[in-house]
Amino acid sequence: MTDFNKLVEELKELDSQGMFGEDFLQTWEKSDDEIAATLAVADALRDLRERNISTKVFDSGLAVSIFRDNSTRTRFSFSSACNMLGLAIQDLDESKSQIAHGETVRETATMISFMADVIGIRDDMYIGKGDAYMREVIEAVRDSHKEGILEQRPNLVDLQDDIDHPTQALADLNHIIHEFGGVENLKGKKIVMSWAYSPSYGKPLSVAQGIIGLMTRYGMDVVLAHPEGYEVMPEVEEIAKKYAAESGGKYSRTNDMKEAFTDADVVYCKSWAPFKAMEERTELYGNGDFDGIDKLEQELLEQNANHKDWACTEEMMEVTKDGKALYMHPLPADITGVSADEGEVDATVFDRYRKELYMEASYKPYVIASMIFLSKFKDPAKVLKELEARGTERRLTEK
Repeated sequence: MTDFNKLVEELKELDSQGMFGEDFLQTWEKSDDEIAATLAVADALRDLRERNISTKVFDSGLAVSIFRDNSTRTRFSFSSACNMLGLAIQDLDESKSQIAHGETVRETATMISFMADVIGIRDDMYIGKGDAYMREVIEAVRDSHKEGILEQRPNLVDLQDDIDHPTQALADLNHIIHEFGGVENLKGKKIVMSWAYSPSYGKPLSVAQGIIGLMTRYGMDVVLAHPEGYEVMPEVEEIAKKYAAESGGKYSRTNDMKEAFTDADVVYCKSWAPFKAMEERTELYGNGDFDGIDKLEQELLEQNANHKDWACTEEMMEVTKDGKALYMHPLPADITGVSADEGEVDATVFDRYRKELYMEASYKPYVIASMIFLSKFKDPAKVLKELEARGTERRLTEK
């Protein structure tokens, strides 16, 4: 069988029925079968596209994106995914909407959804806000659909919230699976999720939390490394511990970067702000205390500057497994001497892994497309086979 047929047969054995008509929020809200189905559909869609077979399952319809934080990779990944499935894209620029005039979340969600099939939201800046906002949007469109206002309910894809970054974490997982030759080869592999120095202070915790909350499901030896004071949310660590126990893997935390890197198979180096500081920032914004925010920013920049030695250097890479651990980053990285005077990673390390980093990013459009696909079809394996059988050329080829 071709890889495509293997993926379809694998998909038939997985229980993904619970994803039909539903939304994709944190990965730990999905079962093992649902995660596996997401990756299988992503790979199948990629296979079809690489064979120049159209994957358009919509003749018309709208995908709405709401980005409350800056984005390049995730924004274009969402647009690419929706276009690949046949949906038109409309970005909601809140500064040009009636939100500034007091329009409620319920009203906005309904007004943008009359012909929408999917809504993608990124809201990651404030603790206790992003995930809550997404759930409010889901409740609003669900109610409007029940009341007959909307002829269909658009499904929501979480493009990053204040707790998790599911599209990034799943793209990262797919990258690791392909790098190591199969999901069965992840068991026992050591992956380090390490804090790294950045000259900015407000990076979300959701990438780090997404990684420890997902990779522990696959029997990996997951190590969270950071200086004292840069802890993540305790409840996410509890999720990681639970999955590690269930999968036969390990989860640990250390304040020693070199200890973490020793014999590591994968190193993922990314700055994030301390959980308590993010909570404080959210409270200050809520109170409109902008002087307090400026003061907090200066304190955190000074705190960061005490840990400039937390960087993915050539010396650190030497202590990894055979000195050749897979280096990962969601991008853009703070590259020492390139995008920052001092940053998360040495320029030589980054350049050596540039191909792998770009490949890592390439999985995200397909993961997002898969999340949408699984929310729309009860029998995804059947629809994939129908796409292949139809064989519509995505791009006209010369005869």
